[in-house]
Amino acid sequence: MKFAIISAGEGSRLSQEGVTLPKPLVQLNGVAMIDRLIRIFIRNGADKVVVIINNESPLTKEHLAKLQQETEVPLEVVVKTTPSSMHSFYELSSYLQDDKFCLTTVDTIFREEEFAAFIEAFKRADNDGYMAVTDYIDDEKPLYISTDGALNITGFHDAATSECRYISGGIYCLTPTAIRTLNACMDKGVSRMRNFQRQLVADGLKLKAYPFKKILDVDHAGDIVKAEAFLAGKE
Repeated sequence: MKFAIISAGEGSRLSQEGVTLPKPLVQLNGVAMIDRLIRIFIRNGADKVVVIINNESPLTKEHLAKLQQETEVPLEVVVKTTPSSMHSFYELSSYLQDDKFCLTTVDTIFREEEFAAFIEAFKRADNDGYMAVTDYIDDEKPLYISTDGALNITGFHDAATSECRYISGGIYCLTPTAIRTLNACMDKGVSRMRNFQRQLVADGLKLKAYPFKKILDVDHAGDIVKAEAFLAGKE
């Protein structure tokens, strides 16, 4: 199984708030966010890890070049500035077309034991996708997810409905079938990940919601402290 990391954003909010390191290199309890993800992926059976970074961060490029020599599984690095996460996904998609894969952004923070169970469940499943979800809402613009009683996903929504118990956690486990939907979305000029996810449902893909107790994003300087406390078991 392959794992992919979208890390092509500029991290402008962090830099405006005084964080000097590029976002992928921001440390949580002494470990760079991108290193943390790569290590977790390897421990959870990655055959290959693919990362996209923007071409405006030589520090991140140098850091990953060193990691490429040290990691025990292949680490592919795509260097390209993209206008959105969905465009970044598209740039990674050629590496992900022949096997199940897991995709997330560099600043998605979760507990590894929950993630490991999520990956194992997806490996055993015959669904087209498993989406990490949580009822912990700490997002400026959450994507709400409606499900049936068996946690099959029935829709993605910008506002909560009576069927929305969870929001998206931003960790996507998908099969190569999803790449066809991605390509069609790109051809039509669709440019937001949430609209791609809506199209997965419209195309009839079978997606399952997998609940996590908590998933955080590191968008602001204050989020670093929250993420460190969460990972240290203090939240």
